[in-house]
Amino acid sequence: MNIPFLIESTIDSRRSTRSYRMTAADKDVIESVKDFAKSLSVPFAHDVEIKFFHANPTKTLYLIMASPPDNIAFVSETDIISISKAGFVGELLILYAQSKGLSTCWYGHYKLSELEHLMPHLQSAEQLKESNMGYGYSKGVTTGRRAICITPLGYHENGGLRLMDRFQQRTVSFKRKEIKDLLESPDDYDKLSDDVLYALDLGRKAPSAANSQMWKFAFEDCFKTITIAMPAGYRHFKWEHPNVDIGICACHVWLGLIDKGYHPNVEVYEDSGRAIWKLSFVQ
Repeated sequence: MNIPFLIESTIDSRRSTRSYRMTAADKDVIESVKDFAKSLSVPFAHDVEIKFFHANPTKTLYLIMASPPDNIAFVSETDIISISKAGFVGELLILYAQSKGLSTCWYGHYKLSELEHLMPHLQSAEQLKESNMGYGYSKGVTTGRRAICITPLGYHENGGLRLMDRFQQRTVSFKRKEIKDLLESPDDYDKLSDDVLYALDLGRKAPSAANSQMWKFAFEDCFKTITIAMPAGYRHFKWEHPNVDIGICACHVWLGLIDKGYHPNVEVYEDSGRAIWKLSFVQ
């Protein structure tokens, strides 16, 4: 599959941005991102919608930061597999936007009523009542489709954050666990090929809620299949939908295998209340 951006350098340069210039993104760049969204292809069936919308320059939508003019919502059903696919599809688009010089940040804790005002997408007013304390997500599977996450889409404003925010961006957002710490069986590390280690290295750099990196890597078929999932029973202390993050990580690993010349088969299914991603390839 042809990926229209440099995979490793784009992933290495991506950071979650929480301060934006209050100016619209260049029209040609936005149109390029929209064209990519329309033609975006992934190796599995999905019903994730990518919706572009404009927001007001206030802190109403994102609560902790002012909204830039351009934004994106990733809309799907709320079952475990659908939201995990939203993570995979959304991250692919976010990385393309990064390659075009735009900054982004995954947000699940947005104000649902404000988003519905800016971008009507709910099937009924009752869905507003199903959100947790007014935030965009809901606890467990809910009715209809909704924006699982949204992201700003704009240009970074370095001086807009408080001192503590800037410190966290320089430290926490760069900090990642080592590959061996993310393996279900750490003894597998010495058995992995350089290509697999490369793909897992990109996977460990995936963004996650509170930078928690809740995924574990395991292997089947003599290390020709990589599985990515949360440990059984995992619960994030804050984020209701960590399976979104598993999809994001799976996207990074998939891109890593493609970058090494493979054409991995991708399967995702539910087990023990979590999404399990399997990426199989021939060495």
